[in-house]
Parts: sequence; C-alpha cells; structure tokens
Amino acid sequence: MPNLGARRNIPQNISKADGVCTFVKHAGTIRILAISGSLRRASSNSALVEAAARLAPGTVKISIYRGLAELPAFNPDLDDDAPETVIRFRAALQACDAVLISSPEYAHGVPGVVKNALDWVVRSGELIDKPIAIINASARATHAWASLAETLRVMSARVILDASITVSLDGKRIDANGFVEHAELSTELRRAIEALAAAARDVLIVLQ
Repeated sequence: MPNLGARRNIPQNISKADGVCTFVKHAGTIRILAISGSLRRASSNSALVEAAARLAPGTVKISIYRGLAELPAFNPDLDDDAPETVIRFRAALQACDAVLISSPEYAHGVPGVVKNALDWVVRSGELIDKPIAIINASARATHAWASLAETLRVMSARVILDASITVSLDGKRIDANGFVEHAELSTELRRAIEALAAAARDVLIVLQ
C-alpha cells in the first residue's frame, strides 16, 4: 500500500498533477478536526461539536479546534510569514483526514471569525480535497450554509452532503449532554460522522 504520509495537496485540475493520481483506502483511525463557528459561551454549535466528539465511533477520533478567536485578522502581506497561531491552525488542518464545521448564521452569512479562518488557508491549501461536513444547529441558517459551502468549494474542499445535516432544535437550548442523551439527535449526528469518515477513507494520493 502506498505511504499515506506522502499524500500531498491535489490541484483543482487533477490532470495537471505532477504524478499519477489514485485512490486508496485509509485503513487506520480517521482523524476529524471539529470547529465551532461561534464564540458564544453557551453556543448550540459548540455543543454540537462537543457532542460529536463524544459520539464518534472507535474508528474515528474527533479533536476540537479551540483557537478561532486567537487568529488575527487576515492580512495577505503575512500569508507567507504567518503568525504562530495561524501556523498551528494550518498544521491542525493538515494533520486531519476530514473537517466538521458547525456554524451559526449572522446577517445571512457566516460569522466573520469563520471566514477569517478560511482566508488564512486559501493560498496555503490545507483544505484542498479535504472532506468537510457542514452542520447547522438551526433550520433557518440556510444562507450561512450556502455561503460556507460555496467558499469551501472555491477552495477545492470536498463538501460531503451525506454528512452535512441540519439539527432542528425548535428554539430550544441543548447542551452537549442533551445532544448525546437525545435518541433522535444523537443518531442523526452519529450518521453524519460515519458518512464523513467514510468519505475520508478514500484517500487521493499522487504517486511519483
């Protein structure tokens, strides 16, 4: 089996890759980086991310990225000499097999902290061909979903529709324990995690 550690970012036009492209099955533990797009202390999106980490099956490890508020405002002049917080963020994305984003909607769009984080990895390319699940904690957050999905597609990420779900809370506040203990919501979240992990098992590599 080819060395998975040799995986590299794949050009949007695969025909221009400097080698032969092929898919292999990732046989080990799938590493998912989960990101809440909300900085609120009692955020439903953060609760969803925490619940996902607890509901992941044994073959999946979900780590939560907690440094969103520490990322400086994106500055293209610093893109090649990025601050340490940005370097750590890029490294976390590079090390994972897939990403789960749970984002609220503000003014018919994603919060600025989410777009800012994505701006820092447009040129560096950590999300190219990366499977991503977009999770909503509100059925009304359709504009944010569409906006985030479009941004990720432009960045050549793979938005996995089967793993992208809307959890309708009907205005209720539910913490991570509530999600885990709720039979219907926890089942829905588990299925999303499994769909994202399944997508991540198909690893696209370039053979020299």
